[in-house]
This record gives sequence, structure tokens and C-alpha cells, in this order.
Amino acid sequence: MSAPTRRTRAGTTVDAVHQALRERIIDGVYQPGQRMSQEQLAAEFEVSRTPLREALQRLEADGLLVAEANRGMHVAPIVNSETEESYALRLLVEPPTVAAVIDHLTDADFAAMAKALEQMRRHRNHSRRFQKAHQQFHQVALERYPGSFRALTETMHTRIHRHQSVYLSHQRTPDDFIELDDALLTAFREHASASARRILEFHLVDAALGLVLDADPDHRFDSLLVAMRGRGIVIEHDAEGHIVRPAPVYWLDSDPVLPRTITSNLHLVYPPKQ
Repeated sequence: MSAPTRRTRAGTTVDAVHQALRERIIDGVYQPGQRMSQEQLAAEFEVSRTPLREALQRLEADGLLVAEANRGMHVAPIVNSETEESYALRLLVEPPTVAAVIDHLTDADFAAMAKALEQMRRHRNHSRRFQKAHQQFHQVALERYPGSFRALTETMHTRIHRHQSVYLSHQRTPDDFIELDDALLTAFREHASASARRILEFHLVDAALGLVLDADPDHRFDSLLVAMRGRGIVIEHDAEGHIVRPAPVYWLDSDPVLPRTITSNLHLVYPPKQ
């Protein structure tokens, strides 16, 4: 992205600087805790302190920067519990939304998903390119969400993508994602709303466990367990919320639509007999 210049209108300058810095923070170019030097940034972007300060204030409102007295602004830390909460909210919002909008997906949408899926396969060993392709895959259906649902989900995606930029390292994660997204695309093409809902539920729980536990193997889950109970999903965990991978998981209604029985993080089992 080219740096904005002083010849740019003030409002456009603020937007451009805000967007450029936002992308760098989310992509992990600026690491958590890194100090944002206004002097250096003003020189790099060739802007005065006033539009730069406004762009930094927007990033603070986005939750990407934190201001500390006498220390200036720093890149906000990545908090594991917030990533868990983002997945919990997605689990509550996205699967039923996908099921509701599935008939609005078009052949062009399916083609865009297939292209993104092929990019995921091609870049399975390149973390950042893989992440970008994975985002593009899910962005297609996201564009069909109602406006308020889309805005909420995009906020959750931003938090998660930033965390992934630092912690997406588990060896089998790309293959797990590819197989689940391939199954999800098949469900979309067949307009199988129940299957799409269930596959996305599994995908979100699987991704949440992988990302959170890669960052902290001793993490105590809370909000995700609440969301899973609300979705009728049961996962093995101890009294303190610890989960050991691959964790046994089942759906109370035992609807057999999931594409596989085990990933790096989850082991699908049948519900216990009553």
C-alpha cells in the first residue's frame, strides 16, 4: 500500500493511515506491546501529527492500540480469553445465519469459494497466504449476512485473524481447515442447510481449540463452553474448564452429517446411551 501524502485531503489521509496501520497490526507486522512512535510514523506516512493522532485514536477505539500515561500508545496485547469469546459469539451467530442465507448463495459465490479453497491447498505451507485464502472463503457467505450480523462477525474475524497471525502454527491445522471447508462448500452447493450449520459448528469449535490451546495449553475455557451448551454440543473437559486434545465431542441430537470423526483438536463420538 502506498503511503498517503500531504497533498491528500485531510479526511482521506486519516482513513488511509488508519487502514494501513490497522492492516499491519492485524497481520502481526507490529507485535503486541510494540510502541507506536508518532514521530517515526509521521515521517513514514508524510503527514502531520493531527491526522496521525486521529488515526491512532481510531485504532484505540478498535481495540488494537492502548494508551498509557507518560508512555504513549502501544499495540494492544492478544488476550486468549478474548479470542475464545470471539469464537463463542461466532458459534452462536454464524451457523444458524449460514443455514438461513444458504438459498441466497449463487453459482458465482460457489466459484469464488472454490477458488479460495484451491488457494488454501496451494498455500497450505505458507501461513499468511493460507490465512488470506481462508478469510476469502468465508467472506463470500459473510457478504450474504444481514448488515448488523455482518458487522458483528467481521469484528470477531478481525480479533481472530490477529491472533492467528501470531499463533497459527499447529502442523495439521491447514489440512483440517481444508477438509472442513471443502465439506462446507459441498453442503452449500447442495443447499443442505442442516449439514452446513453442523459442519460450521464443528469447524468453529475445532478452530477455537486449536488457536487458544496453541497459545496456552493450560487455558481454562468458559464462554466457549457456554456457547456450546447453547448449541447442544458436549465436549469433554474438567471442572476447571481444561480441555485435552483431541477432545471427545458430540451433539445431543446425534445428527450424522459431519464429514470426518477426528481432527487435531476434536474426536467426534456418539452420545452416551440413555
